[in-house]
Amino acid sequence: MLSRIAESLFWIGRYIERSDGTARILEVHLQLLLEDPWIDEDTACRSLLGVMGSQPTSGEPVTRRDVLNQLAVDRTNPSSIAYSLQAARENARRAREIVSSELWETLNTTYSRVPRRLHDEKVHEFFGWVRSRSALAVGITESSVSRDEAWQFLTLGRWIERTDMTARMLATRSLTEASGPSWTTILRSCGAHEAYVRTYRGMPSASNAAEFLLLDRLFPRSVTYSIHRAEDCMRAIEPAADRVGYSNAVLRALGRMRAELEYRPVSELLAELPDQMERVQMVTREASEAIRARFFPTHAEPSWIGETS
Repeated sequence: MLSRIAESLFWIGRYIERSDGTARILEVHLQLLLEDPWIDEDTACRSLLGVMGSQPTSGEPVTRRDVLNQLAVDRTNPSSIAYSLQAARENARRAREIVSSELWETLNTTYSRVPRRLHDEKVHEFFGWVRSRSALAVGITESSVSRDEAWQFLTLGRWIERTDMTARMLATRSLTEASGPSWTTILRSCGAHEAYVRTYRGMPSASNAAEFLLLDRLFPRSVTYSIHRAEDCMRAIEPAADRVGYSNAVLRALGRMRAELEYRPVSELLAELPDQMERVQMVTREASEAIRARFFPTHAEPSWIGETS
């Protein structure tokens, strides 16, 4: 497969997943700002922008409206939903000879309907729409694409991005100390609350909720599950097995992170949650860079912020 095509497919997967994850994170935190009258809006909004890799555009106090403008509808901000949907569509256009007509039409239609402004009463409707359009694109891919290299690259991008976005979601737990989102809120934003209740049969505790979202091997949004699936994709793309260790830098980075999570007590992970989640995000960047260097080395270095592919 041409490196140009592989790169576009990888980034289609990442941008679809990023739009979904960003919508989930914004919905949780903007709802929290509405419900909690004691929360410091400026501090909470600045912290959220920092977690999402964005910065305030002025020295003025940051408001809920500023966050919405930057992370939802700003088409020039690489952290925003609008930018992700635009980039997914642009990458699909570059790989048009491989991308199915159904997926192309879905991404094209989604991008054309992204609003340039959001009215307050339409905010949650918009986040729900983004999640449903992302689910539609993923569903089309899962139901109509052969499990060949093209599917593996697109799916690898999704799992790498999901690992990163779940880590960002967990990092927001400590944004504003006591005023941060509860574990129940975080579980709901990950679509994990019902699965958690069925598994643990009780109200979420910090230890159990963190364990579920970080380490559960059966829940598809947990960090460990996402890393496992990314490793599976990587082995399918490059099946050569080493006799000693791993020469594949992607597998090495992902395996090291997974082992660090799986073999540490949950209490230690909770005590260092922000730092631990930052390390997970660093590993996803390291893995993404290793994929770029191995499979599409001719293009400019991408990063979470400022990606142009």
